[in-house]
Parts: sequence; C-alpha cells; structure tokens
Amino acid sequence: MTIGEHIMLLRKKKKLSQAALGKAVGTSGDIIGRYERGIITPSIEVIMKIADALEVSIDFLVGKTTLELDQQTLKRMEDIAGLSEENKSFVLQMIDMALQNFKTKKAFATK
Repeated sequence: MTIGEHIMLLRKKKKLSQAALGKAVGTSGDIIGRYERGIITPSIEVIMKIADALEVSIDFLVGKTTLELDQQTLKRMEDIAGLSEENKSFVLQMIDMALQNFKTKKAFATK
C-alpha cells in the first residue's frame, strides 16, 4: 500500500475531508488529494504533520509497519523509556504478566 493510500484510508477512518486534513497540516485539500492519488509525494516535514493530524506513527503512515500506534500509546512508550532501568524492568514485567493473563484467558475461552 502506498503512502497516499494510507493517508486516504486513515483520513476516511477519522471522517476528515481532504480540505480538513489540508487545513490541519497547513496545506490545501487539493494537495492532500494529489498525495492520495500518488501524483506528488509529501516532504518528510509534511509527513510528520499528517501523521500527527491522523494520530498515527510515521512508520505506520508510510507503511513501514502494520502496527497502528496511536498518540496515547506512543506517549506511554516514551514515558516507559524515560524510566530508570529498574523501574522500566518492573513496568515491562507487569505488562508481560498482564499479556500472559489475557492470552491464557483467550486460550481457555475458545475451548
């Protein structure tokens, strides 16, 4: 999937018009339409603004990952990264325990 296709799908998911997205990133709806159709490619600065406006990571927007991280999740990851190694290890162990619990519940629920 192209960056233009990603922009279009995410924009529609957010129920934004091309004009509304254009206004949010400081350009016009016509330019957003040209990005979506692959006629022109946005600069990295514009990609950053579009990712912020659509509340996704740049990696997701450009198709580098299929993992859609919203801004709240990214903020949490940044907060965890800023902790001391001891506190970071504790938080990650808690996450691992919660994930294991959910996986176990899911495994038993399907049987």
